[in-house]
Amino acid sequence: MSDPLLRIVLVGMLLAVLANGLYVEGAEFTHLPDNITVCQGESAILRCNIDDKVTHKAWLNRSNILFTGNDKWSLDYRVTLINNNKSEFSIQIDRVTVYDEGPYTCSFQARDEPRTAHVYLIVQVPAKIINISKDISVNEGSNVNLFCLAIGRPEPTVTWRHLKYGLLSEGEFLDITEIKRQQAEEYECITNNGVSAPDTRKVRITVNYPPVITDVKNMPAQLGKTAILRCEAMSVPTASFEWYKDEKRLMEHDSNMKIQNEKTRSLLMFTNVTAKHFGNYTCFASNRLGSSNSSMLLFRPGAAKNGAAASDFGVFMTMWFLWPALLVLLLKI
Repeated sequence: MSDPLLRIVLVGMLLAVLANGLYVEGAEFTHLPDNITVCQGESAILRCNIDDKVTHKAWLNRSNILFTGNDKWSLDYRVTLINNNKSEFSIQIDRVTVYDEGPYTCSFQARDEPRTAHVYLIVQVPAKIINISKDISVNEGSNVNLFCLAIGRPEPTVTWRHLKYGLLSEGEFLDITEIKRQQAEEYECITNNGVSAPDTRKVRITVNYPPVITDVKNMPAQLGKTAILRCEAMSVPTASFEWYKDEKRLMEHDSNMKIQNEKTRSLLMFTNVTAKHFGNYTCFASNRLGSSNSSMLLFRPGAAKNGAAASDFGVFMTMWFLWPALLVLLLKI
């Protein structure tokens, strides 16, 4: 029989097998596994174990013929024949894609009977984040909505995690109602489907709030010595500081006084304290969301003690004069 005629006969046999859904178990044939699972980009080997009674054989993908014996019918350069002998008829698909997923059939002729074995190729794709919210800046009390979209096969899970407080929620969308300043910083999106290492990306949320002065205290100072008044304020954006003595803003006209502003605090420094420096000072911290102020004293230590003693004496004298009236009131009760 000529080669063209042989091919026509073989094609007819294969199409008949596919049309009738014929599946015959043969003792001489080792069945393929029901499923073969590979990761996208890897190579898949489809093995068909036969014996020396087999006269004709072919590999098919659905109704497409890939190989008939040594003859390649597929135009896909990734599909190659790796074994064709009396015991094995196997092909290989390189750089597998999701489009290669599906049923494959090894069909052969043995003892004048057509026989087939079927395998389903499953292509897995590692989970990957394809779109995620950008870093955002919001005012405290606002509602925040984040999204993290991922793809993969099988379908991946998506989890949101606050990097400071740990696990937060599951799902592609994260909604935060009336966000607090403590909920700022980075949020991590994690997607995983068990195919490879999880894919992760981060979103930073900046929460803006007005200044809150957290650290001020009165400071004793001696004439001719150095002294420092400190004003600490937490805020986002960073606060701007101003200093006032009584109601007058300080502008550093005094060579013995200097204002040094740092990220979260301001220092009012005196290099040579004089009598005019003693008094009440107010620190004023502000940003575009609001302001806060707090007062403190720069005082002479002896003056504070004398003031405290005078205050105690005043309280004693007041109680001395009020005592008779209190006694009369108690007797009436």
